[in-house]
Amino acid sequence: MRTGKREKDRRADGENRLLPPVFFEIALILLVAFHFAVPSARIVHFPYRWGGVVCIVLGITINLWADRLFKKEQTTVKPNERPAVLVTSGPFRFSRHPMYWGMTLILLGAAVLSGSLCSFLFPILFMIVMLKAFIPLEEKNLEDAFGQEYVNYRNRVRF
Repeated sequence: MRTGKREKDRRADGENRLLPPVFFEIALILLVAFHFAVPSARIVHFPYRWGGVVCIVLGITINLWADRLFKKEQTTVKPNERPAVLVTSGPFRFSRHPMYWGMTLILLGAAVLSGSLCSFLFPILFMIVMLKAFIPLEEKNLEDAFGQEYVNYRNRVRF
């Protein structure tokens, strides 16, 4: 079966690239699998493990809040696409990448909830992947799209 030119163009543009939610899902699945399959020390004990629920709820809240703002402004959430609007309100007042922080908080919450030492590896690995694979691309796209406006925002708002 031949691949059409349009499909090749989409691949070249990175449309079929794995996106952060896929890495988040993989990290969450691996976190749970390692918790049950790889014996490791319990470093968080009851009742402190319930603190993980707080992290999970906070992470979900941040992600939903940020996603709602993207939809309201009718701009893309995908880091490999050119944004139409520079969103600087809501959680973007405090962080340029609140959705990555939200996903990391969910993973951290799952690690705390499990209490297993090996579980804490996955929030760290997830954030490393975001820092290396997605954030530089996203920040370049934002600077290309918004120029000095984005540079000013980047200088004003931390990671």
